[in-house]
Amino acid sequence: MLGTTFMLALRSILRHKMRSFLTTLGIIIGVAAVVTMVTLGKATTAAVQQQIAALGTNVLQVRPGQGFGRGGGGPMPAAFDPADIQAIQQQLAGITAVAPQAQASATAIYEGANWSTTINGTTSAYFTVQPWELSGGRYFTPQEESAGKAVCIIGATVEKNLFRSGEAVGKRFRIGEVSCDVIGTLVTRGQAGFGGDQDDVVIMPIKAVQRRFTGSLDIRAILIGVDQRYDTTQVQASLSALLRDRRHIAAGKDDDFNIFDTKQISDTLTGTTTMLTRIVAAVAGISLVVGGIGIMNIMLVSVTERTREIGIRLAIGAIAREVLMQFLVEAVVLSCLGGVVGLLIAQLAIAGATPLMQVPWTFDLQINVFAFVISAVIGVVFGYFPARRAAALNPIDALRHE
Repeated sequence: MLGTTFMLALRSILRHKMRSFLTTLGIIIGVAAVVTMVTLGKATTAAVQQQIAALGTNVLQVRPGQGFGRGGGGPMPAAFDPADIQAIQQQLAGITAVAPQAQASATAIYEGANWSTTINGTTSAYFTVQPWELSGGRYFTPQEESAGKAVCIIGATVEKNLFRSGEAVGKRFRIGEVSCDVIGTLVTRGQAGFGGDQDDVVIMPIKAVQRRFTGSLDIRAILIGVDQRYDTTQVQASLSALLRDRRHIAAGKDDDFNIFDTKQISDTLTGTTTMLTRIVAAVAGISLVVGGIGIMNIMLVSVTERTREIGIRLAIGAIAREVLMQFLVEAVVLSCLGGVVGLLIAQLAIAGATPLMQVPWTFDLQINVFAFVISAVIGVVFGYFPARRAAALNPIDALRHE
């Protein structure tokens, strides 16, 4: 019986192809919008987490100033110095490595090619705190660090734009007024959502950068790796107390430095993107309700048009339950067809949007199944009233209908 009912419903749908398509349009748009928004939202969240993970897990970043800027419009807060690095290493528990950073900008030149980039002066501890694999070559040696030798490890962007003829390791190029030997190249990290191109960097021993580029022992940033067994919040509090003491900040005065916990940043950004995804999905889901109302409206029209047909069926022995089932199945089939088309459109939209947004493409089975089930439920909910109305018709009155 169910097979016959399904065939009758499908035949009725195919009899009015354009009307059936317009009826399902709301469901198509709703399913496509919900699946696309949720999938892209999750992909964005994954991209944010990946970018934060590139900064290292359980990492504290310390910079002079309040927030990301200098704050308050006053003079630039004092930089850190090598004694601060030693104090952090010796006096704080739960620290795995401390990497000071001194930065400068310069133009790199090699065989007629030139590229403006950022120079990051640091120590080998940088690669412990913030793991970054090499695509070729090696890291600094302790001797190169202590001597401040002009050796460098370059990012993929610098390698691509400067060494167009081939392998960069072992080559010498000029950056600013300094000749530098390339001892290593870094694997690609890509764009950071809040920090630009991570691969556009030249990493050198910090003493070389301080001596030949900045002209001082100033340290503009410190990366601190925290042992997994320690709570970063407690370590952060101890670090803040130590730096306030060393920088002679009186009680009640604001810090002239800021500490960022990468885990807290990751949790905050992930929570924000997840909430925005839910809001957008809820807004897109409204179109599903609109689509359900469209199905109910057309099914009511269909019941009116087919009143005489319903009367004949009831007169020759069909029971009310069979009539109800026929119209209910028709509504569900319409809704499910709209759901399938919506899922296909969503996958095309996601495939086109992910390269533009520079986020990873993922197939979320859960949201696809959920959207399809919801489309079927909408068919049942909004198709029941028209089906119930058809089943409740009086055969004699139905046969008299013109």
